[in-house]
Amino acid sequence: MQNWLLPEYIQDMLPDEAWRVEKMRAQVLDLLRKSGYQLVSPPLLEYAESLLIAESRDMDLRTFKLVDQLSGRTLALRADITPQVARIDAHLLNRQGVARLCYAGSVLHTQPAGLNRTRELLQIGAELYGHGGLESDLEIQQLMLQALALIGVQNVHLDLGHVGVFRALVKHAQLDKPLEDALFAALQSKDSTALQSLVAGLDEQLCSALLVLPTLYGSCEEVLARARKLLPQLPEISAALADLQAVSGKLHSMVSSVGIDLADLRGYHYHSGMVFAAYHAGSHDAIALGGRYDDLGKSFGRARPATGFSMDLRQLYRLLPAQAECFGIRAPYQDDAALRAAIESLRAAGEMVVVNLPGSVDCPDELQCNRDLVLRDGVWIVEAIHESPLPEIVSN
Repeated sequence: MQNWLLPEYIQDMLPDEAWRVEKMRAQVLDLLRKSGYQLVSPPLLEYAESLLIAESRDMDLRTFKLVDQLSGRTLALRADITPQVARIDAHLLNRQGVARLCYAGSVLHTQPAGLNRTRELLQIGAELYGHGGLESDLEIQQLMLQALALIGVQNVHLDLGHVGVFRALVKHAQLDKPLEDALFAALQSKDSTALQSLVAGLDEQLCSALLVLPTLYGSCEEVLARARKLLPQLPEISAALADLQAVSGKLHSMVSSVGIDLADLRGYHYHSGMVFAAYHAGSHDAIALGGRYDDLGKSFGRARPATGFSMDLRQLYRLLPAQAECFGIRAPYQDDAALRAAIESLRAAGEMVVVNLPGSVDCPDELQCNRDLVLRDGVWIVEAIHESPLPEIVSN
């Protein structure tokens, strides 16, 4: 086997992608900074019990684990940064009021997260702690949509859901944990055949509600109207539907369309309230997602209201149109103070200036130099290659 081959679904980032992704990262972090979010950078590696939180089986399955040679304990490579930020909020910052935190870093998955996806994601996101109202849900969702627009992702569809609906049905029926987990799996995959088998023998009202849940997706007004008609009039369900209606009405202007999916239980063991996901025609999978997870802090001994979003910059890069060519300036290699000053002046102005080293090939094709820095009558000026000189004087 060639030693230069990479594992399946692990890829290098070549210059075009690497520069574009870095620019996107800087743009999103600057947006978050201006919105009051403070940057944190947790480690890639932690003790497994710190990362495998909330009895989340799906998190456990996608997490790489290894043995620490120093302590003998099991370590894990993070598959999601959100639990780490929750730990930081709970124990390192330990604030009583609202805390806004953001992050950007690599995460690793044992299996690809979706069709044609890498197992090494570059995750970026924001988390808001200490506020349990709809205002914080709305702030996070608006920030996510602003970030997508800022980096150039257009024609976004937003799906809203609420795990409180399923939780209310399960709580009201007092189902045991194995049945709850089986129902969750069937709803998550929208497997109607498995769902019908699982609800057999349950209370008729509950049976009817669980069977109709996978059909409650589509346009907001239609789904909410059907849900109010077909689901039990439980206080938790009524509150969840009211929250979805309130938030959806405030987001229409930021996206192409807004829908509701009451069977969207992605991260059910993780989230506790409203969940959301952004979609784009260029991707089979959600391009950004998040939700409320008020219970997560219990794993670290300090439960706090919390909501947040995350997205993979490498996935988003593939949705963007090709970037306009960036042309550089070719400069000669000379021990000349005026030349050095001219180069520094051009670079300070944002130009790419490539100095041709002695004996090297002229400006490589991938750098696409279309201009030369040349000496004319004692002045270093920029000329178009093979064309007449440009009247731009950069240094004496």
